[in-house]
Amino acid sequence: MLTKRMFLTGAASLTAGAALPGASAQTPYPSRTIRIIVGYAAGGGVDIVARLLGDPMGRALHQTIIVENRPGASAMIASNTVAKADPDGYTLLAAASGEVAINQHIFKTMTYDPDKDLTPFALVGIVPCVVVVADATPVHNAKELIAYARANPGKLSFSSSGVGNPQQLAGELMNSMAGIKVLHVPYRGSAPAVTDVAGGVVTMSFSSLAAALPLIKAGKLRAVAVTSKERMPQLPGVEPLSAGDPKLAGYELLNWFGLFAPAKTPRPVLETLNREANAGLKDKALADKLMVQGIVPRPLNLDEAQAFVRSESTKFAQIAKAAHIEVSN
Repeated sequence: MLTKRMFLTGAASLTAGAALPGASAQTPYPSRTIRIIVGYAAGGGVDIVARLLGDPMGRALHQTIIVENRPGASAMIASNTVAKADPDGYTLLAAASGEVAINQHIFKTMTYDPDKDLTPFALVGIVPCVVVVADATPVHNAKELIAYARANPGKLSFSSSGVGNPQQLAGELMNSMAGIKVLHVPYRGSAPAVTDVAGGVVTMSFSSLAAALPLIKAGKLRAVAVTSKERMPQLPGVEPLSAGDPKLAGYELLNWFGLFAPAKTPRPVLETLNREANAGLKDKALADKLMVQGIVPRPLNLDEAQAFVRSESTKFAQIAKAAHIEVSN
């Protein structure tokens, strides 16, 4: 069932320096309702991002912004909808890295090509994985984690929320760079993946902060590393995994959230959307709400956002190939 939330923002038009495709130069963008499609159920991370940003963007553009939830098929139903939409700036996509930078490298068949059919216009923020172990595990930081894995070859395991997601790729990249072998155990969702770490079923998990934090606060899990190059503001006492061994220098693997439009959307429209998305991200109250979700805001200009997505897609492709990750539709 389609879930919608409308942001009513007053006046019905605002000249934003972008003309509608096929219309006269006097026609402003936007001049009607904008939809942001989300490939996940209401209340999830991508949905929260779309709703938090939809509000200030709608006010700034003096238009109604509707968030529509179309979950299913690893968020590819929503992505396909936007990929096939008119490139006029009125049908947009809020996405995680999976459906726009990973799936094309692991699924045998897809109905859209993210690299050709979609174009990013804003990076919302990065979502580093948090590496957690049970409180009883004799590991307290990244260095001890790698040493523990080397001392127990083939005996340790890590959980993630499924096959082919950033959490699995983070673990596989650790294995490859450090020259260790920690077995991947996929789960159906983040909650059971971290719960089984606390219960001793698996050794560690590459998890979102939002999923792991309740168990960290309860003393059942210990955060020993993060997968970003820098410490997370939410976990200032936890070092990057790259600090665990010289072989991991340069290690970084992130989930991230971004905003996309159909390919061939005019650049002036993309620049308008980029400007207003970034203005929302720079608002402290909004940024604080993202931080609670484990998202570190990272506003980039249009060219930077597009370059970031291209480089991430290349990185994910290399990791998936090396780890022989493939998913049947």
